[in-house]
Amino acid sequence: MSISIIGAGAIGTAIARNLARSGISASIANSRGPRSLEALSFELGPYIRAVTVKEASRADIVFLAVPWDQVATVLKDLGPWNARVLVDANNAVEVRISTNNVPSFHAIDFGGRPSSELVAQWAPGARVVKAFNHLSAKPLAAGPKLDGGRRVLFLAGQDADAKKSVSDLIVRLGFAPVDLGGMDESRLIQFPGGPLALINLTQLDQ
Repeated sequence: MSISIIGAGAIGTAIARNLARSGISASIANSRGPRSLEALSFELGPYIRAVTVKEASRADIVFLAVPWDQVATVLKDLGPWNARVLVDANNAVEVRISTNNVPSFHAIDFGGRPSSELVAQWAPGARVVKAFNHLSAKPLAAGPKLDGGRRVLFLAGQDADAKKSVSDLIVRLGFAPVDLGGMDESRLIQFPGGPLALINLTQLDQ
């Protein structure tokens, strides 16, 4: 099973660190090309390899972790997906800067639709699973161990087999997966506004 990450910002890099820490090989890509990721791939080698976005899109499981305003553009030229798994690790958020230079975060309203429905619309044929988006980058990058247990990662989606693939990967990374149900439930982990967003839960070891 091949794994890739499209997006090398804070979340994409945190996912890459967890994969490398677990000895799982993956590729990573960004809009600037593989050469811009040489330092990261050297740091996380031999497990993380820098590739083009097009190459990354061919993996069996593709993590998408780019700013929301770039999602549609990134997905436009990719595919066909042929029922491969697309992990939507994005949050549909608008950042506004006040006159005092203080950022504030505002959820984008899609008329009640969860943002992952739009991701599925822009990636026809992909089996979309919402996951790896509810934590900020720092605790995600810190890894799975927390307070005598495993850090919880939520997931949601319509396809049971796709969710199982993502859930199994979450377990391999050492985290504790919690399946929230169908794609409508992804709004629970959407930042900002979702009641489970930024909630750093632990599943205690027995």
